[in-house]
Amino acid sequence: MRIYKEFRFEAAHFLPSAAAGTPNARVHGHSFRARIVIDGEPSNETGYIFHFDELASALRDTEEALDHRLLNDIEGLSAPTLERIATWIWNRLSNRVPGLYQVEVHRDSCNEGCIYQGPSQERRLAAE
Repeated sequence: MRIYKEFRFEAAHFLPSAAAGTPNARVHGHSFRARIVIDGEPSNETGYIFHFDELASALRDTEEALDHRLLNDIEGLSAPTLERIATWIWNRLSNRVPGLYQVEVHRDSCNEGCIYQGPSQERRLAAE
């Protein structure tokens, strides 16, 4: 069974690898939506996989770190693609959210997104 919680953030960025003179090479902003998915079984005691209040608390500092910021200035996001933002969020939450299954980051105005399910199985095995 899976549950999810979403948060939104407004942020600016530019892509250092974009060709000079293109819109992505210049500072511009987006409205982002992040969805955090947790996998697990409900506790017999509580009926919850993870209490939504606890999840909101775990997400709060991540949302605040991203909202109304220049993403390029955030440590680990010097080239803030959707892929890197999703990975950055995963890395921030993986030790705080048991059962973290998936992080999605969407730019709704562009109808684009990235779905990240953590390090690949090969990388997980190599790390063990």
